[in-house]
Amino acid sequence: MSLDMSSPILASDDPMKPKLGTLRYVVLQPLIYGRGTNVHIANGACLIIYKANNVIIHGLRIHHCKAQPPSSIMGPDAKIISLGQVDADAIRLVTATKIWIDHNTLYKCNDGLLDVTRGSTDITISNNWFRNQDKVMLLGHDDGYIRDQNMKVTVAFNYFGPNCNQRMPRLRHGYAHVANNLYQGWTQYAIGGSQSPRIKSESNFFIAPNSENKEVTWKQNKNGQKFFYSVGDLFKNGASFSRTVTGRARPNYSPEQAFQVQPASKVRSLTSSAGTLQCSKRSRC
Repeated sequence: MSLDMSSPILASDDPMKPKLGTLRYVVLQPLIYGRGTNVHIANGACLIIYKANNVIIHGLRIHHCKAQPPSSIMGPDAKIISLGQVDADAIRLVTATKIWIDHNTLYKCNDGLLDVTRGSTDITISNNWFRNQDKVMLLGHDDGYIRDQNMKVTVAFNYFGPNCNQRMPRLRHGYAHVANNLYQGWTQYAIGGSQSPRIKSESNFFIAPNSENKEVTWKQNKNGQKFFYSVGDLFKNGASFSRTVTGRARPNYSPEQAFQVQPASKVRSLTSSAGTLQCSKRSRC
């Protein structure tokens, strides 16, 4: 199933009273699920999770997203939500909590692939395939949005590449645990941050590009400390990681949230099924 967000059918769907079976109706539910089908979301504003919690986004192909003018939609509890200019991101989280983004394929959007902003926290981004994109993943709204200091994001078992330039992720203010991801090159950098970010890079597999830029990290030169940890990462083709702090950066997971990070030597195998799963009647997902 392909959902072209610029099509007359979807464009004419009433955003105030979404109908059963439409994308607008689906996104009001706690599970946005595409496993076992071929679901594409493209050519419009794509997905925005606004002031929601306990949502799973799974099994979608989201691409070629475009900016949209201000509008209004119906949100949870039938409340009307006024939206300003909508950026061209594949997925954007706004003041959202406890969101799991898993086994999706995201590429070729006019802005970024995934933005986590405005106080969103307890976000898990796992088993996704990010490719063919300049700005991939932004964690933190802007330099002045102090509330993002409480942001906590886990980025694990994802495949970045080919043709990803930067922000895998870029973090402002908060904390990110980046573990067991595969990086197939970059142009500017892979992991970056500003405004006192805290980033623990653990057991990732970094394959530097053949160009001169082998450095994994980027740190904006503004006031505030920057905490970049690297623990057990594997570097190939001359890749290097400029650490700012030695030691351990604890993600402070609860017992229910904790997971076992595997050695970086296993990352290729761990990410071999990243992206939407290939399911059929004859093969189980």
